[in-house]
Amino acid sequence: MEQKTKVLIIGAGPSGLATSTCLNLQGIDNIVLEREDCCASSWKKRAYDRLKLHLAKEFCQLPHLPFPSDGPTFVPKNDFIDYLDYYAFNFCISLLCYRIVQSATFDVSSNSWLVEAKNTLNGSTETYVSRFLVVATGENSVEFIPQICGLDSFAGVTLHSSNYKNGQNFSDKNVLVVGCGNSGMEIAYDLADWGAQTSIIIRNSVHILTKEMVQLGMNLLKMFPVWLVDYIVAKLSKMWYGDLNNYGIQTPSKGPFLMKSLTGRSPVIDVGTIHKIKNEEIKVFPGIKQIDGHNVEFVNGTRKKFEAIVFATGYRSTVRRWLKDEGRLFNEFGMPKKKKPDHWKGEDGIYCAGFSSSGLFGLSKDAMMIAEDIHTLLNFENGEETRNGVSTSKNYQENA
Repeated sequence: MEQKTKVLIIGAGPSGLATSTCLNLQGIDNIVLEREDCCASSWKKRAYDRLKLHLAKEFCQLPHLPFPSDGPTFVPKNDFIDYLDYYAFNFCISLLCYRIVQSATFDVSSNSWLVEAKNTLNGSTETYVSRFLVVATGENSVEFIPQICGLDSFAGVTLHSSNYKNGQNFSDKNVLVVGCGNSGMEIAYDLADWGAQTSIIIRNSVHILTKEMVQLGMNLLKMFPVWLVDYIVAKLSKMWYGDLNNYGIQTPSKGPFLMKSLTGRSPVIDVGTIHKIKNEEIKVFPGIKQIDGHNVEFVNGTRKKFEAIVFATGYRSTVRRWLKDEGRLFNEFGMPKKKKPDHWKGEDGIYCAGFSSSGLFGLSKDAMMIAEDIHTLLNFENGEETRNGVSTSKNYQENA
């Protein structure tokens, strides 16, 4: 089977859906391939129960579809899933599920991308031919668990945060959370709430902010330089939380928003974890030296027995496994070689959406720029003058 389209999008998460919508509104034919059985599979299958969007909804909506004005400021997971399902339906996204991309190669002679995908429903191999290719598989393709001496000997339960739903089955058990990003901190809070004897590893320095501080900072960035916003937000954090060094939490030298821009590392948006750490409901440890059976030895020499370990250690991109472009757009880690704001466009009609380490706000910008660039190139190739697409967007509130 060979199918042709102007644009082929790999991945039906928020990045792929947003890009397809922007193309649809420009009248540009496109198909989205998804390896799972649904769109937004990470949100539907790999997110813990209590998850909410960590930024206010105005920074998380996808192009051409605002959130309802009377909805919660910080959208719960299930509400966001409903929003994504409606988004795909409302903008008539052409989605093909159960397709695992095996290779994508640019054919110079036809000026087209040739993509082979396995249809896992019937086992057949399908070929797709497109003028443009958009990689929208994102930064979080597969779970990452670091190598730790003796991990194979651990006698308890180990799981990645993608498989964690809630702490119901860990009540009264000693549980160690590895990773102090937003997922790790929130999972530690949830475990403690369910009665687990919870510990968390905090190796690296990290900014701790409230949701309100982040929302304030995002709005201030529209008017003031990042150094001033960082100064204000850091002062507010120090006033609210005090000196966290006494609890094993060190603050980075760079400000939270500058750090996010330079490294992609987000500040931790506290959901109540710090209060539990101060009350010793959650204990903080440094890095792991080795594991022996149920016993974990930390780099400071402390040893403690655990019955479960939850790895909130992030994900890795897998794009280099199937994209045959000789590493021109992506580096060896599957991330764009170009730095922001030029990260989203490669050569020969290839683009990437959702690789800016800027969350939903960043991927929405990617999608709009990609669609506009493809629209311009197609008009140029067809000998037409560039003209702006007409928006037919609707308000989610009015249609829900």
